[in-house]
Amino acid sequence: MDENLKPAALTTVEICAGAGGQSLGLHRAGFRHTLAIELDVDAAATLERNFVRLAAEEGLPEPLVVVGDVADESVWRPEDYRGVSLLAGGVPCPPFSLAGKQLGSSDERDLFAWAVEVAGRMRPDAVLLENVRGLSMPRFAGYRQAVLDRFAELGYHADWRLLEAKDFGVPQLRPRFILVALREEFAPYFKWPEPSSDVETVGEALESLMAANGWEGATDWARHANRVAPTVVGGSKKHGGPDLGPTRAKREWAKLGVDGLGVADDAPSPDAPRGHAPKLTNEMVARVQGWGKPGYEWDFGNRKGRKTAIYRQIGNAFPPPVAYAIGTSIASALRKEGERGGDHGMGGRSHDEVYRAMREHGDYVSVAGLRKALGGTLTDLEIERRIDFISRDFEIDTKTRSGRSSYRLGEWRAFRGQSDHHRHTAYAEDKLRARIS
Repeated sequence: MDENLKPAALTTVEICAGAGGQSLGLHRAGFRHTLAIELDVDAAATLERNFVRLAAEEGLPEPLVVVGDVADESVWRPEDYRGVSLLAGGVPCPPFSLAGKQLGSSDERDLFAWAVEVAGRMRPDAVLLENVRGLSMPRFAGYRQAVLDRFAELGYHADWRLLEAKDFGVPQLRPRFILVALREEFAPYFKWPEPSSDVETVGEALESLMAANGWEGATDWARHANRVAPTVVGGSKKHGGPDLGPTRAKREWAKLGVDGLGVADDAPSPDAPRGHAPKLTNEMVARVQGWGKPGYEWDFGNRKGRKTAIYRQIGNAFPPPVAYAIGTSIASALRKEGERGGDHGMGGRSHDEVYRAMREHGDYVSVAGLRKALGGTLTDLEIERRIDFISRDFEIDTKTRSGRSSYRLGEWRAFRGQSDHHRHTAYAEDKLRARIS
């Protein structure tokens, strides 16, 4: 057992666990899993293999790893895990990704609102949910506000923070939008982790791996690769083998001296030219994601013929050092360490004043009425723009009289567990399973 690990006094259930990036970081922060749920068979196998190893090293029971749709009541019942310390997960990103259509609540893969309701059923002390930077955009301000308001109704103080992996010892940008919610008694002890001043470059991280087969150009290559990498892209099941992302990302990798048009089986050979631009191996990609340092070892089962599946597991992961930093802050709050006085989720900050004003009004209200309710802080054009964004995730009833429109906020379209939601049909027809990556 790593002597730096904190005492095992906190428990966690992890949903959409992937291959274990968040799992490892939380484990190092002192959390012990009771259950992890993952849809992808390969990722779940990797997670279980490593959980078995960690449990054996510590003499603890092995966590249960379940394969299946996390929202399927036949797979698990949240009430059976009522009272765990932490509910954590990385719910699907495509509904919010800047690279996609940003369908939000209209995307069958959206599980963010569902996860909030699961927290209400489980009543953990804290919740940690991570997603892509796209969720932080103005397009989803109403969605974010609905999440915070629902957490408040459930008795939690919640807030979001955009964090970049490079600030926590990971040699890539990888911005992630993080939500942390804590029950009222723990919230005053929570503080977001502080960024590290020590930023690791790709060259520093990968030089030894590049030189593993005797390539004499490794040192020169590492000297050239003297900055952080672009965000590693996980790869979609709809497309071919692994590569390092779209054209723009490949250009950034090329500036680092890396060929992004695929993933290599091995490090460069001794006879590779000094100016060679090598492809990364899966081991190198894992190192760029934060695995590989002491305490961050992870077995992806590098068997022949599994390169693409392994790359997807690595590329879709939450960097373990980032999960460790956030997990440590949550663990400290749950143990009530340090001084009270933090204002996490208690500042009254609004993500979408228009959504909140419409919700509080409860009936039809005009743009002029909203402008008055908001004290004239927004123009009519901005209010109309916000209403348009809100209408993509919520039902908006419109009534027009004498050429003037009034709006009433209706139901949230997000899947929250409703028995009649279209997500069930999509999954039953196997459309959803094929699209999750």
